[in-house]
Amino acid sequence: MIRSVTGGRLHRSRGGAVVTALEEVSCTINEGARVALIGHNGAGKSTFLRVISGIYQHTSGSIDTRVHVHPMINKSFITSPELSGLQAIKAHYLMMRKNLIGFNEFCDDVISFSGLGDFVHLPVKTYSQGMSARLLFAVLTGSTHECLAMDEGFGAGDTLFYQKAQQRLDSFLASAGTLLLASHSEALLKRFCRRGLVFREGRIIFDGRLQDALDFYNQSLNR
Repeated sequence: MIRSVTGGRLHRSRGGAVVTALEEVSCTINEGARVALIGHNGAGKSTFLRVISGIYQHTSGSIDTRVHVHPMINKSFITSPELSGLQAIKAHYLMMRKNLIGFNEFCDDVISFSGLGDFVHLPVKTYSQGMSARLLFAVLTGSTHECLAMDEGFGAGDTLFYQKAQQRLDSFLASAGTLLLASHSEALLKRFCRRGLVFREGRIIFDGRLQDALDFYNQSLNR
């Protein structure tokens, strides 16, 4: 059962279970590439994104990164919920930019797009789920990046906000210099990616044109 949930290579060690999330992964991603990460849950896609963006440290091998890889992986604020919405926006900006140059314009855009109005001065812990989702989405899509590592599944709040959020997400993804996108949506991958990496049990088992990668993955599901 553990193997079916984790997806990675599983072995026993001193009475416990050890999962090797990634193993013998080797690839080169050039500037401007639009790469889809394909595979079932637990195949290694999210771990791969976390490793190349510096969230996880690899235990062997080497990674040569020439640009900053911005992770869009966490689906909640990494700051304290005691902070106000305004303080959370500021904290995110400082962590991303290391300074406050251009912050006022960024902040005005986030507040306007999220539709929070004066609620931005209240603690994030008092927000409804929809309000928190709208603010997080607006913050994360408020800047462009040289290289973006994105895991699907970001909520955009309530239904009325969805169409507006979809347009912003399309523009955000299109503006990324280099894109690595993990998603189960073929439509989303076809819209933004040209190359596909298929993951299984922590390994890249196919690397090629996106449509060929999707065909390979779908055929493997039927075996």
